[in-house]
Amino acid sequence: MFRSSFISTFIPTFLTAPLAAVIIAVVAQVILLPSMALAQAATGQEPPAWMQLVPLIAMVAVFYVLILRPQQKREKLRQGFISALKRGDEVVTTSGILGRVEGMTDQVITLEVADGVRVKVLRTAIVSSVQAMTQTAATAEAKGGKA
Repeated sequence: MFRSSFISTFIPTFLTAPLAAVIIAVVAQVILLPSMALAQAATGQEPPAWMQLVPLIAMVAVFYVLILRPQQKREKLRQGFISALKRGDEVVTTSGILGRVEGMTDQVITLEVADGVRVKVLRTAIVSSVQAMTQTAATAEAKGGKA
């Protein structure tokens, strides 16, 4: 039997507890199921039919934890940002156009991209605010300077 300190040395610290539990479960399934099948085959017993579904269920759980759940959280934050937009906010579109919000309807936002130049874009085309983009760029530049 593994000790928890032994397992924790092989799990990176950036992994959360639920993710670590899923990874341990998947590794255990990959290691234990074939050995159990060999032991049962040697004794002449067949594993129950539901045991064949365990690896599939484990893969679906890993897929959900690693891909779907983080994407849902990002989309929820983005929707909150878009609903909180107001006139005068500076935003970035998916195509990389920077502009200031001048008008809004339910589906369309009017951006002023230069003096007197206004562009209408869909609300779904807004990615983030200019402040967030410049802050992210400054953070990446600071990390690049340290390395």
